[in-house]
Amino acid sequence: MPVYDFNINTLAGKPFDWSSVKGKKILLVNTASKCGLTPQYEDLEKLYKLYKEKNFIVIGIPSNDFMEQEPGTNEEIAAFCSTAYDVTFPMTEKISVKSEERHPLYQYLTEATGEEISWNFHKFLIDEKGEVVKSLNARTLPFDEEIVNWINV
Repeated sequence: MPVYDFNINTLAGKPFDWSSVKGKKILLVNTASKCGLTPQYEDLEKLYKLYKEKNFIVIGIPSNDFMEQEPGTNEEIAAFCSTAYDVTFPMTEKISVKSEERHPLYQYLTEATGEEISWNFHKFLIDEKGEVVKSLNARTLPFDEEIVNWINV
């Protein structure tokens, strides 16, 4: 089942246009503004800018599931990402990535990989067909060799 089959909105409240990322490798990341790992936004943006011409994209998915580290509204999240980290990669609306309220996209991702999301900045590698390839824990940095090698294959 491709990720393209799931409905999710952008931070602006419009449906995310999955057709704009079909055929690209996707790094999906659940994000938070008030987390010790929040500085990963900087390298996520650098990674996106460096490889976007190679059919690669980062998609940030804000979540408040871990110690309420993403308390802001979608508008506040957009302002923070733009001002603090100059984020230009796509960001979706804030959703739940765990528990009973988990968004169907994250239900699929965790079932497909057999791994639960344990913290902010958990990463999923999605191939050009929209299929999940791998789950990477939050401490895996954006320029980790495994991610860079996967992009370049």
